[in-house]
Amino acid sequence: MGVVLLVRHGQASFGTDDYDRLSPTGWEQSRLLGGWLADRGVKPDLVVRGDMRRHRETAEGIAAGGGWSTPVEVDAGWDEFDHLGVIASHPEVPDDPSVDRREFQRVFELATRRWTAGEHDGEYAETYGDFLTRVRASLARASGQAGPGGTVVVVSSGGPIAAACAALVDPDGDDPAVLARLWGRFNTVVVNSSMTRVVVGSTGARLLTFNEHPHLEGEALTYR
Repeated sequence: MGVVLLVRHGQASFGTDDYDRLSPTGWEQSRLLGGWLADRGVKPDLVVRGDMRRHRETAEGIAAGGGWSTPVEVDAGWDEFDHLGVIASHPEVPDDPSVDRREFQRVFELATRRWTAGEHDGEYAETYGDFLTRVRASLARASGQAGPGGTVVVVSSGGPIAAACAALVDPDGDDPAVLARLWGRFNTVVVNSSMTRVVVGSTGARLLTFNEHPHLEGEALTYR
């Protein structure tokens, strides 16, 4: 069977003017993951990353830690949704929400519940439905690239990884509310630089594990 490893980027620079870059902790998380994978003989055939700086830097950190010279492809379908735009569109959210991590999480959950409900699609640059569609397309491409017996590492963000997991857990589901709840549950707990394993066999892609992070401990374990 083929394997797709979905990796969330390392910790980004929360609360700074440029969120889309790794913090020093994020760089270390990426290198730790690469080293942990290399110690277990994992050498991917391909690395696929989203088109964001934090994705590129995480892929670079993993390669440095693992000693890889693996080909890298960019697939913007793995980019994170515009979480700041989603927050800004919520009518009950102040113009300048606090950068306090707990307050940000509270505001984030309110705003994303409104976004995933699909009742105000005209207010968003990308609807939740369109977001799911592009993530599923990227997951299908990565699964095809893994093929029989290959390994593909995908570097993405929490939102797309959660969307992929929701689709894999309920592949035949036709209730948007169920998929939205699944997405919300997955999305709130994805650890920085964690791995989610997807196996690809004759019956398609299946979720094997979610949010593995054995390479992290102590202060290296972060969610934001």
